[in-house]
Amino acid sequence: MNLRFWQSWSIGTRMAFITMLPVVFLFSSFVGYSWYSHRAQVALELEERGRILAKALAETSEYNVISGNLSDLRLTINGLVQSDKSIHRIEVVDANQKGAISVVSQNSAIGEDRFYEAPIKKQMIWINLFSDNGVPHVSGSSDTKPTTVPTEVVGYVRVTMSPTNMLHKQARRFQVELAMAALALVVSGALAYVLARSLTIPLKSSIGALREIRGGNYQVALPVTTGGEVGELQESITEMSVALGRSRQDLENKVAERTKDLVESRNEALKADADKRKLIQKVNSIVEDERKSIAIEIHDELNASLIAARLESQSILHLAGKVEQGPMIDEIKQKSQAITKLTLDLYASGRRLVRRLRPEVLDMLGLHGAVEEMIRHYDASHPECHFQFHSDGDFSGLESELAISAYRIVQEALSNVLKHAGATHAQVAMTLSEQDDTLHIEIADDGAGFSTASASSGIGIIGMRERVYALGGTIDFSSEPDKGTVIGIALPIAQIA
Repeated sequence: MNLRFWQSWSIGTRMAFITMLPVVFLFSSFVGYSWYSHRAQVALELEERGRILAKALAETSEYNVISGNLSDLRLTINGLVQSDKSIHRIEVVDANQKGAISVVSQNSAIGEDRFYEAPIKKQMIWINLFSDNGVPHVSGSSDTKPTTVPTEVVGYVRVTMSPTNMLHKQARRFQVELAMAALALVVSGALAYVLARSLTIPLKSSIGALREIRGGNYQVALPVTTGGEVGELQESITEMSVALGRSRQDLENKVAERTKDLVESRNEALKADADKRKLIQKVNSIVEDERKSIAIEIHDELNASLIAARLESQSILHLAGKVEQGPMIDEIKQKSQAITKLTLDLYASGRRLVRRLRPEVLDMLGLHGAVEEMIRHYDASHPECHFQFHSDGDFSGLESELAISAYRIVQEALSNVLKHAGATHAQVAMTLSEQDDTLHIEIADDGAGFSTASASSGIGIIGMRERVYALGGTIDFSSEPDKGTVIGIALPIAQIA
């Protein structure tokens, strides 16, 4: 049975419905039964009265029918019909079913479809004039009645009843009963309403308290206004509000303590991170200074010594050309030329090493020129990969530490492209944004790529990250297998300048 229709009803409506449903059922049953019983009583009473009346008239009209004195019988029947409104018609017919008397009531317009019939019988009375000893009766009374013997039927009395009058009486009784039942129904409805309100009022107050608790107000004092389950519910809500208030207070205290600990941990982490950045920045600065010192030593001492060795070797070759020629002199010339070539190669290697340790072009041309020269060198020395460079902005005002860090980051990224990417095209773009005072660097290639979720970072990537974080910047890797790699770097200028 589908009871979804009352799911949207309130508790009070449901309680009233539940209370009134059996009452309405009883009311309907009572009204139906009362109506049926009154109708049945009318039919039963009419039948009983019709049979009795027909029988009584048949027994008293024998003489009038036999003697033919129908006027007295008509007067009797007419008076009877006029006095009893439940009689519609009385007919007297002879033995041949011919009508003798027919009297119709003027008070009843409707008669039943049937009539009640009783036969009029001629009766004979046997009188014994002699006693048992043959002596005739002279006087005295007899204890026994004379014997009557029915003989033949001389006619019939037919009585047709009218239910109108009785129905009116029963209808009035039914109306009284209906009014009493309706009054009982109204009283029951009022009681159901009162009972429903006695349940819904505390429930509404309980729901209101629960809504306040849901809204965060745990200081709810809900009085217990009734007993039973609803009273227990009100008491439970009050206890729950108190428990929730305590739990909330405990939770707030714990959150406050945890927040305090987290703030302290965050401050310590920020302090440690700042110290780490300073340390990395200091280490990078020391490394660059050491590289610069080594480059100066190589340039000033080693290269100078190589130049002196080359000059001495050329002097030996010149002197060997002045002495008498011979196999020994030829060998000396060859050794001198070999030494000269070796010193030139060592000088060129020293120059390349100096450029890697401290690119002179960075001091002379700045970051833009140094990166452009580096990319030109990579493009010329590695024909398997084409390198391009794009720039936007004025890089001449960058601080030396930021410039060298950016140069090293680009240098490490391009080194990774050559070592691991297997790319055929690589591009470096540098943009100096004046709106946010940030140096933006993007290195993109069309190489093998890697999965940023599963691949582990190598030393080069770790070094790039440390340099970027030390400058307070951000670095982002975007790559997929066989779809190349894009490295985006943002270095703030304000924190370094």
